[in-house]
Amino acid sequence: MYIPQYQLKNIHKFLGPEKAVIVYGPRRCGKTTLLKQFLKGIKEQYLFVNGDDINVQEYLSSQSIEKLRSFVGDKKLLLIDEAQKIKNIGLNIKLILDHLPMIKVIATGSSSFDLAKQIGEPLTGRKHTLKMFPLAQLEINAIETRVQTKARLEERLIYGSYPEVVVNSDNSQRVLYLREIVESYLYRDILELDGIRHSDKIIRLLQLLAFQIGKEVSFNELGSQLGMSKNTIDRYLDLLEKTFVIFKLRGFSRNLRKEVSKNPRYYFYDVGIRNALINNFNPLTMRNDIGELWENYIIMERIKKQEYYSILSNNYFWRTYDKKEIDLIEESSGKLFGYEIKWQDKKLKPPKEWCKTYKESEYHLISPNNYIEFIS
Repeated sequence: MYIPQYQLKNIHKFLGPEKAVIVYGPRRCGKTTLLKQFLKGIKEQYLFVNGDDINVQEYLSSQSIEKLRSFVGDKKLLLIDEAQKIKNIGLNIKLILDHLPMIKVIATGSSSFDLAKQIGEPLTGRKHTLKMFPLAQLEINAIETRVQTKARLEERLIYGSYPEVVVNSDNSQRVLYLREIVESYLYRDILELDGIRHSDKIIRLLQLLAFQIGKEVSFNELGSQLGMSKNTIDRYLDLLEKTFVIFKLRGFSRNLRKEVSKNPRYYFYDVGIRNALINNFNPLTMRNDIGELWENYIIMERIKKQEYYSILSNNYFWRTYDKKEIDLIEESSGKLFGYEIKWQDKKLKPPKEWCKTYKESEYHLISPNNYIEFIS
């Protein structure tokens, strides 16, 4: 079953002659499927290649106009999957765009650090960047009703939203799939880098983060627990972000002395991966981390919506030293929106310090009763 991917619309929207569209996203999130769906109905001649192929690497890293021209031939559309594997890919794409008239290029990558470093500067003004994630609820809406969405909420909180997980109704198969991702794919881009050791400590680091969702993370404390320096922890966290395993929220602070802003909070791109890391697929009735799962799920789904709908927003959390807090702060169009994310639907008032300091802001509770509108 194919679930329509929202970025398919954006590829059609942004792709043009002598332009490149760059698609970043985690492994197994559906980037190759996206390219294949894009090609359906395309009448112009195209070349679809994979960066894992050594012959492709030889030609597309050559920086030779003649070799690039002979490789692409008379095709008007070039699609490069796993482009992060190709040395100097950004410069070579620029040469293709400069010297092959009316050519269009789409490149995908499962890690942003190499691709961003190689593509960013050479293609300034010549590219549009799109992010992909495990399936968003706004995409899954195409195959299920609102009643089904609510009924499957527990599944989403336990097994996440990877495409293979969503279309498979066998929970044991879902668990096997998520464990395979964790064991075989999750760290591959990091471990292929020179100088990266201690793969077991990367796993342990992620397990520690899995138990700290919604809490500020101290690099010194993590380093002490893992026997690693603060700088090494910082580096590993940065790489885990750039390979789309985790993402961070920083503390919001503008006017109030009591506001906490130093240490970030980390969340997982997919809660199923988080549960696989700690080997906990128990039903919600047997868990003590429902609040953390709910917070991670809602914040990630909201970020998907921002990306796919091109909603420009800076995202933060807010907390004071006396433990007044708001889970998610969106700064958009010069206005602040505060969202408290609670599994239980309680009547909550915004913290007095928040209201007094940010008088023009809004405040909303996000619970299972109203979350669908918020994320999709």
